[in-house]
Amino acid sequence: MTRLRPRPARAAVAGLVAAAALALTGCSATNPITTSWDYEASDGAGTTVGDVRVLNMLVVTAEKGAPGVLTGALANGSSDDEDVTLAVGDAEPVRVSVGGGGTVLLGVSDAPPRYTTQDVPLAAVDTAPGGLTRLTVTTSSGGTVEVRIPVLDGALPEYAAVLEAIETPGATPTDDTTQDASEPQEQEQEQGE
Repeated sequence: MTRLRPRPARAAVAGLVAAAALALTGCSATNPITTSWDYEASDGAGTTVGDVRVLNMLVVTAEKGAPGVLTGALANGSSDDEDVTLAVGDAEPVRVSVGGGGTVLLGVSDAPPRYTTQDVPLAAVDTAPGGLTRLTVTTSSGGTVEVRIPVLDGALPEYAAVLEAIETPGATPTDDTTQDASEPQEQEQEQGE
């Protein structure tokens, strides 16, 4: 009976495939998986103060010294109501009440009914668009945190309507310039009809 012997070329190819497989799977052993980290997937900045998550905070203004508005969201992870004080730069602090388990959208006039909204106007923004300004966030249970947030103008289409509302008091962004990110599929279907 004759035994088949492996050819040296096949053995070499099998060895190279095994070595390549080990080398390629080893990448995840030395590199952390970044998708498991919390990060701001937006233009704004955020932080957490106690049970309150401060999300997508930014200032919209036409220029340094001009009026502006703070936009973003405050989400309360606690079942208890939380009082949050926000101070942008040297502006007067503004108090925002966030209900237990609730979310307050800032600088939004046409939010879905399930959200509470509040305007945080700024008489004069101390930083030019493209820069960073200081936001001080204080909660009744978590203390105080300071975070640097971006200052933007109307160059990006999603902020043009906000800037227009600042420049024209009483104006509100129209439905065709803003979109509720929590229900994008419904709105895309409505727009296609």
